[in-house]
Amino acid sequence: MEEVRITNADLIVDEGEKVQYIVIKLGTEQFGIDIKYIDNIIRMQSITRVPHAAPYIKGVINVRGEVIPALNLRLKMNLEEVEDTKATRIIILKLEQYGLIGFIVDEVKEVVTLSEIQIEKVSQDGTQNSDDNQQFVFGVGKIDNQLISLLDMNAVCSEK
Repeated sequence: MEEVRITNADLIVDEGEKVQYIVIKLGTEQFGIDIKYIDNIIRMQSITRVPHAAPYIKGVINVRGEVIPALNLRLKMNLEEVEDTKATRIIILKLEQYGLIGFIVDEVKEVVTLSEIQIEKVSQDGTQNSDDNQQFVFGVGKIDNQLISLLDMNAVCSEK
């Protein structure tokens, strides 16, 4: 009987599709946003208030002559509002269903590339708690001993 030897070269694993995420911070938590939605990242600027808007809608901003709504991602995710810092940024996303929307975040950290095997899907159990940000997260990325909650930006934008 012939002996079969398997080497590491024979164990090439298909990691699946690789996707780049921009890593943002809200407080001590890190979140990832699919880079395909990112149109621009800008420094904090003056925001024109909009009367009778939801509390998380801070108002509108003017970017290259275009008026874009600016949402505070902390408030949208039921986190405590904090003062803006030098690290505060507005991430302009281009979403098919909503057009351009600006999201105010505490900090933009880095861009990471995650493969399918580095992402653990989050199951939705159907019970929606208003304090629960689970509805906005579709998975958790694992990279270099860090966990990054991956945001479903269409769910974040939808009015529930």
